[in-house]
Amino acid sequence: MKTVIIGSNHAGIAAANTLLDNYKDQEVVMLDRNTNLSYLGCGTALWVGRQIDSYEKLFYTNEEAFCKKGATIHMETEVDRIDFAKKEVYCTKKDGSTFTESYDKLILAAGSLPIIPPIEGRDLEGIHFLKLFQEGQNVDKELSKEEVKNVAVIGAGYIGVEIAEAAKRRGKNVMLFDVEKTSLSSYYDEDFTIHMDENLKANGIELHFGEKVTAYKGEGRVDTLVTDAGSYSVDLVINAIGFGPNNLLGKDHLELFANGAYRVDSHQQTSDPDVYAIGDCASIYSNALQKETYIALATNAVRTGIIAAHNIGGTPLEAIGVQGSNGISIFGYNMVSTGLSVKASKRFGLEVEYTDFEDLQRPAFMTENAKVQIRIVYEKDSRRIVGAQIASREDVSMAIHMFSLAIQEKVTIDKLKLLDIFFLPHFNQPYNYITMAALGAK
Repeated sequence: MKTVIIGSNHAGIAAANTLLDNYKDQEVVMLDRNTNLSYLGCGTALWVGRQIDSYEKLFYTNEEAFCKKGATIHMETEVDRIDFAKKEVYCTKKDGSTFTESYDKLILAAGSLPIIPPIEGRDLEGIHFLKLFQEGQNVDKELSKEEVKNVAVIGAGYIGVEIAEAAKRRGKNVMLFDVEKTSLSSYYDEDFTIHMDENLKANGIELHFGEKVTAYKGEGRVDTLVTDAGSYSVDLVINAIGFGPNNLLGKDHLELFANGAYRVDSHQQTSDPDVYAIGDCASIYSNALQKETYIALATNAVRTGIIAAHNIGGTPLEAIGVQGSNGISIFGYNMVSTGLSVKASKRFGLEVEYTDFEDLQRPAFMTENAKVQIRIVYEKDSRRIVGAQIASREDVSMAIHMFSLAIQEKVTIDKLKLLDIFFLPHFNQPYNYITMAALGAK
């Protein structure tokens, strides 16, 4: 059986490895328009901000590794179109030569594309996006220029906040813009984001929330950013507004989700039984919402790639849904979440309650300590947990995995009230903040 995979980042790599490692009858062809594969984009800000020495280790595999396993791989290759009836993929290489690949099964792992609003002046030099490795390189080069002093970051989601920190660590004057009232509003409630905003301000980042960018000005290169609240002198603009699914190759043939992602079943199969979609270009099932949605995360990409490949290889495997678990660490302040915030629950029409608690991570007599803030969100009628948020200068990241499992397994808030949680002063308090939050639920 011949499987063609379009896109060779996290999702495509997971699918290819699964097929090559487990199904020896598989002929695997990988197609990608980039010069490289397996780039861990989440490390871009760490490299640009010089928190790690170099970018080399942000690549966890390479073309040679797949060739050794028997795959045929074409890098710097554009897929021009797909004939789904003939089951053929038409490609153009960097040198202009063309070729066609037939397939028995096709995996679409085309990922996502940055959102580019039709703003006046968006084609000026000095305006950058962050998605590919090459784009990270371009931003890094810009920040190395002495004449680049004032940096505007548009979008205060994860990527925007991270690259704002990176630019500040490089000694730049940084302005962070977002139409929302706070940073990270897609993941956390305002009771949490307010503390991240304070953290950003305390570290010298100028916040411009509740402002909408309306134009870029300049002669050849951007020098002014205009919003509905004022004008600002800038030397560099980094757009981090967000991403949407890349559906360019199959949107006229395959069934689409509301936002344009390819709709898939629990096997990652699209409306065409010979075509599978994985990663950021596909819809996904949310256990918190208990319905289909869209969540673009690298971890989801890997899981969906594994699922699609096993089904193609002949091992029936169903997705179990996701919670959208995520985290961020900025200037030493850590925030993690899973499932839905109160704000997101209301947006999706879920009637929820929540319980909050705040305390020190360890007993007060411990010298190494910090406050921990937690919120558990649960459905009002069923009382099943649908979300959790935790923030601290301590590393509290592992706790969120328990809440992810709780959402997946439809655990109720009441089940947590007497959960067996160990105590040792080195780690936590006898009245653990998870227990105390659960006991505080109505």
